[in-house]
Amino acid sequence: MRVSRHNGRTGAHGTYNPKHNDREFDVSKTEDINSELTSLNIYWNCHDRKLVRHGEIDENCHSFTEVESRFYDLVYKEYLENQNNRHQEGGHKERCRTMEDLRNNPKTCPEETIYQIGNIDKHVKYESLVEIAAEFLNEIGNRYGSHVHTLDWALHLDEGTPHIHERHVFDVINKYGERQPKQEQALKELGFELPDPSKKAGKYNNRKMSYDAECRKLFMDICKKHGIEIEEEPIYGGKKYLEKQEYILEKLEMKIEDVEGLLKEVSDIAYDKACETLVDEIVDKTQAEDMKQVDNYRNWITSDKCKAPAKTKTYMAMQLDNLNLTIKKCRNKVIDVVRNVLSLPAKKKVFTEEIIEKAKPSTIELLRKHKARIEEEKADREKVSVKKRGEISL
Repeated sequence: MRVSRHNGRTGAHGTYNPKHNDREFDVSKTEDINSELTSLNIYWNCHDRKLVRHGEIDENCHSFTEVESRFYDLVYKEYLENQNNRHQEGGHKERCRTMEDLRNNPKTCPEETIYQIGNIDKHVKYESLVEIAAEFLNEIGNRYGSHVHTLDWALHLDEGTPHIHERHVFDVINKYGERQPKQEQALKELGFELPDPSKKAGKYNNRKMSYDAECRKLFMDICKKHGIEIEEEPIYGGKKYLEKQEYILEKLEMKIEDVEGLLKEVSDIAYDKACETLVDEIVDKTQAEDMKQVDNYRNWITSDKCKAPAKTKTYMAMQLDNLNLTIKKCRNKVIDVVRNVLSLPAKKKVFTEEIIEKAKPSTIELLRKHKARIEEEKADREKVSVKKRGEISL
């Protein structure tokens, strides 16, 4: 069987949401999750430190969102407060951040890793996957726990193939003695080198690549230790390519499962951006039209078609000029009023729900088409792989 281990922090709708992992949403509204099996999912977090089935969750259990928030508040509070003070003292108040910013910034948010052994046609029993993953994560803690912290993980049995979503964060003690989330420096202090030390560090040459390679090797070694036959030979046509496609498929499945969450986040962002940018344009165009109508009326007043006395014409023309000036002066005030009205929670909720309702069918269809295309492309490449191996064996 083939082992899958993929990492990620962000997608098209921002940083990955832990609510997907412990099903902190209405699973009955998602088509790709078998809600009848959700109760069998198994969760673990660094606060409760025990395995719990989804169907056994009670008031004493903590959600992944709560656990991650508490961890950040406890571990990185000193760093964040002192860093904000340093920004203010340095005259850069605009750089100050909240703990929520730190937890959702792509550079400092938790990283998510997906573990899977096999595929929908053939895979290990979920008990074996849990045992192997627990042994692996325990070993990671023993080796690198000073700088790598597992926050939570979830075994999903309500989707096509049993798999585990695990979230962790990297950190270091900075020069001020504060614990700070910082991936590359953490890996450097753990002794990981660049894949190619002779070249400059970058997107395709960094210590995270060395760390991932070590983790993948360790995970595969533990699989073999448990008597699982692992396919180690690269797939013809590009191992990295196929693994990337598997990763994309998994992320697409996540998006389809929580499409309402995706649309909620996207619509919230789009709505806020629209309020910031479109309101100005709308007000400007509306005022321009108003002023145009005033000018048209002024032109008529001052023309020969208007039979009013000359003094009356002059007086009315002055008043219409003043009206246009007033319309122009109140631009910013009108924009502020419109923005304040549109940003009211009740008003925003109505508009975003309408956006979600109209966008949901087309969004699901688009995601499904993209997923089907990738699956078809992957199948074609695997056929080429089988054919090539047959040619070689001959």
